Amino acid sequence: MMRIIGTAVPKLDGMAMVTGKPVYTSDLDGNNQALIVKILHSPHASARILAIDAAAALTLPGVACVLTHKDVPETRFTLAGQSFPEPSPYDRRILDEWVRYVGDAVAIVAAVNEATALRALEQIQVDYEVLEPVLDPETAIDNEHRVHDHQPFTHGHIGTDAARNIAASYATGLGDVEAELAGSEVVIERTYTTQAQAHAMMETHRATTCLDVHGRLQVMSSTQIPFHVRRHLARALGLPASRIKVLKPRVGGGFGGKQTASVEMYPALVTLKTGQPARIVYSREETFGCTTSRHAMRLTVRLGADRQGNLRAVDIHCLSDTGAYGEHAFTVFAAVAQKTLPLYSKARACRYHGHVVYTNKMPAGALRGYGAPQGTFALESAINELADTLAMDPAELRLKNLIAESQSHPQLSGSTPGAPAVLRSSRLHQCIERGRELIGWAGKYPRVRIDGSRVRGYGMAVTMQGSGIAGVDTGSVILKLNEDGFFTLSHAAADIGQGSDTVLCQIAAERLEVGMEQIVVCSFDLDTLPYDCGAYASSCTHVTGRATLIAADDMRRQMRAAVARLFGVDAEAVGYAAGIFSMAAGQTLTLAELARTLASFSGQDQLVAKGTYGGQTSPPPFVAGFAEVEVDLQTGEVQLLDYVAVADCGTVLNRNLARIQVEGGAAMGIGLALFEEVRHTAQGRLATDSFLDYKIPSRLDIQGLRVECIESFEPTGPFGAKSIGEIGCNPPAPAIAHAIANATGVRCRHLPITAEKVLLGMRPR
Repeated sequence: MMRIIGTAVPKLDGMAMVTGKPVYTSDLDGNNQALIVKILHSPHASARILAIDAAAALTLPGVACVLTHKDVPETRFTLAGQSFPEPSPYDRRILDEWVRYVGDAVAIVAAVNEATALRALEQIQVDYEVLEPVLDPETAIDNEHRVHDHQPFTHGHIGTDAARNIAASYATGLGDVEAELAGSEVVIERTYTTQAQAHAMMETHRATTCLDVHGRLQVMSSTQIPFHVRRHLARALGLPASRIKVLKPRVGGGFGGKQTASVEMYPALVTLKTGQPARIVYSREETFGCTTSRHAMRLTVRLGADRQGNLRAVDIHCLSDTGAYGEHAFTVFAAVAQKTLPLYSKARACRYHGHVVYTNKMPAGALRGYGAPQGTFALESAINELADTLAMDPAELRLKNLIAESQSHPQLSGSTPGAPAVLRSSRLHQCIERGRELIGWAGKYPRVRIDGSRVRGYGMAVTMQGSGIAGVDTGSVILKLNEDGFFTLSHAAADIGQGSDTVLCQIAAERLEVGMEQIVVCSFDLDTLPYDCGAYASSCTHVTGRATLIAADDMRRQMRAAVARLFGVDAEAVGYAAGIFSMAAGQTLTLAELARTLASFSGQDQLVAKGTYGGQTSPPPFVAGFAEVEVDLQTGEVQLLDYVAVADCGTVLNRNLARIQVEGGAAMGIGLALFEEVRHTAQGRLATDSFLDYKIPSRLDIQGLRVECIESFEPTGPFGAKSIGEIGCNPPAPAIAHAIANATGVRCRHLPITAEKVLLGMRPR
């Protein structure tokens, strides 16, 4: 019987965050002498800088420096927050003579205050050779105009061919897809497009830098990836990593946007050039237009099946738009396959293939779901269309073909040639059954007419994600027993609001049989923390959580051994329960007494335990999503009345955090389905650079949102847990599109689904 695991423990930092305590980067940046850093951004989508004149700017009182491409190292690098060696092209410099999108950095200004820095930006004269931009991903490959004039370095072969505007290529599969399609009784082919989506986090990108008392470069940053930030800065600035100190406060939202080190290099360079502290805070406009977004994709899906609904082939061809730089281009593209193909394991053949292309638009990068929302929208929409063609209930079609526990698939993460990974935990079939009950599927599907102009439609989709990156990323934890019997838990998993500090504390407290108040969690200063890849790939609970469990087990062993030495008995003879050590002779010792003894002149070592974990598999969580929409047939307006998500995340470690993670993910998926779209003008300028122009769903747009969990047990996870952070955002778009199609007969295959698209689709052709 577990005491803490599975309960609804509040977030450790929840009250501090909602009551305005100083926890974020700007709260902790109290240096009023810091130079204010501003960036001059390119007004052109593609251009070469012929000349820059900063003389007038430098004459302004209070301007400390103006830096151009002539003042920065020529080293090329990637800003992708991935473990070394990064599978992303090294295709950018801090500043370059070539600018590749509207918003690309042209110059860095540092001044004593913001007003002076902004005036200095206006005084910089730039002579551009304006070039023809590549804006349409459909015409990017072999376009006469090139986004990059050089072939970037890559670690290994990822299919980069800059001469053809190809950032990455990928193909994977099994069986003979063409033969299986040819032998199928029913074949459908559909093309779907998903748009670029902004992260829309509350806290914009920001960082502060200074030289510490030892002359090291100190960087405090709102980031998901502190260790990767240090590595990127070391390469870009030409410094040893040992000369860089990184601090990571609380992060006011990231969603993958802060898995790219978008701003840290600018104040760092200013500090190195001037010796003075420096601070950069991106405006909302800059955060929208000069960082990253979700990859826009075009996916063509072909499905083959017999008339009984047995899938024979799944084929997905994808074209992905990475924008001007290739951060995460290859891995997001590959993740589309990893998070879709294993779902339908009954298919005899499957294939995923295509290209990621460069265009002269804002770069794409990591965003919650990491390719799975795009792939899920395409494949699940196609499955729903196949069900219509077969006149089958789409839930029954899925139950017939979905992978189940103990089955294997070569595309499951962790598979090796000749040894497909086995799915060790799944309750997806039960999630579907429960979702049907909650939405009232049996009595309502496919539609219910309310009156002459309003119809309610019902739709569904399923999805999978992962738990860390198999064979690549690791997490580490250090546990220290302190002199009064409490513990310090040190980690660098980067709590960005998802509650990893809380969950890791729960895991340690459960195993050590103490209250959570007896564990102090530290995750601020990289100098004192063990390595961790950071907050991405849904890794914190599964990967760093498992490391926490290993460390806690090590601490229990060390504590029993220490007590055994004190009493002159074998360690096996020492019992431990709820903070009390006991021996066969009736002797007892409290945890506090042991700690005080070890801190005295006992001649024993202080107890420090460690745990490191990096799995060879990435066990997938699952979600079944069901949507109820009401459509006004006169206007095409869609209102989401109810959305039900039933999740399998293994053992639920914290019921509060699991629920809000799925709810938050679902809200992002609903935005992808109905509201959000990063749009550019014909000249490549971002048209959605504020919340006035970029619409995200509010509480008024989501009438009902219900979440339930059906537990499985994942043997590789801490206490049987899998991840939960990303998966919620994947199924809303295909489920809502399905519901709209059932209400109106209009198949919206191009996101977002607007009232205009629905209304035009209902017009007689």
